[in-house]
Formats: sequence, C-alpha cells, structure tokens
Amino acid sequence: MSRIGKMPVSIPAGVEIKNENNLITVKGPKGQLSRQFSPELGIEVKDGNIEVTRPSDDKRHRSLHGLTRTLINNMVVGVTEGYSKTLEIEGVGYRAAKSGNKVTLNLGFSHPVVLEETDAIKIDVPQPNKLIISGIDKQAVGQFAAEVREKRPPEPYKGKGIRYAGEHIIRKEGKAGKGKK
Repeated sequence: MSRIGKMPVSIPAGVEIKNENNLITVKGPKGQLSRQFSPELGIEVKDGNIEVTRPSDDKRHRSLHGLTRTLINNMVVGVTEGYSKTLEIEGVGYRAAKSGNKVTLNLGFSHPVVLEETDAIKIDVPQPNKLIISGIDKQAVGQFAAEVREKRPPEPYKGKGIRYAGEHIIRKEGKAGKGKK
C-alpha cells in the first residue's frame, strides 16, 4: 500500500471541497482551484478528511494513488497558505524593478526583459536583486519561477545570473594561462 496515498488529507476550517465525478474543487480564503482526477480512483470526503482509494494493486493504480493524494493536498495548502519561490539576481548591473503589474529585469542584454503578473501569479520585488513569485497553484508558481530563471541562468565561472534562494552553483576554475618555457 502506498504510504503517502493512504494518509488522509485533513480539511482545515474555512475550506470547502466539492467532488463531482472526481472533479475536485477546493475553495479557500486565497482562492479556488479545481482539477479532474482519474475516474479509476475513489475519492471520498468524510469526517473533515479526504481519502483516496485505489481499486487494485495494478502498477498504474499504485502510481496514481500517491500522486492523486499529493495533488489534492497541494490544492488544499495552496488555497489556505499559498506557495512562493524566491529568486536572487547576482551580477554587476543586474537588477529588477516593479511598476504596476510589470517587472523589468536588467540582465546584461541590450534590452530589458519585461515580466507581467497574471491572475494566478504575483511578483514582488522587495530588493533590486530579489524576486518573490507567489500564487495558490504550486505547479504554476514553480513553472513561472523556472521560466524567469531561464532568462539568465547562473553561469559556473562567476556565478552571475538568476538563481533560486539557497541554490548552490557549482563553480569552475577559469583558464590557467600559459606558462613560460
């Protein structure tokens, strides 16, 4: 039995959950998320918990069991607490500035890179070298953060670029130079 799949997802106060043919809709203080899950699995809402059951020990059912439970848990956490990713900008002259719902990044290109907030994604710039991307959908926040990091990934020689907070960049040694004969 899946250790993650058999754990119930507790429903916190202020969260509403609807289950219509495995279309789960989670409504909470921060917003609403809905997702269609496999009709093969059983999803029950009872006693303030959500339980996911599988019909057999088939490999497909085993893999969907833990995944479905985790996705439902991520939806519940998203509408109550939300998710955020912090990005750090490293490099001389590299910076971010926010005006309205647009963020302008100067990353050493001949042009500024402009990012726009969406309904699901909010961008905060507490310092010129720090971006905080937040939202209620864990997958959307992670995808947007990855797309921002992709604009200028950290390079291994000086470490310049956009990195996740706490990310360790493996540094390389530069050229050794030619010795005299």
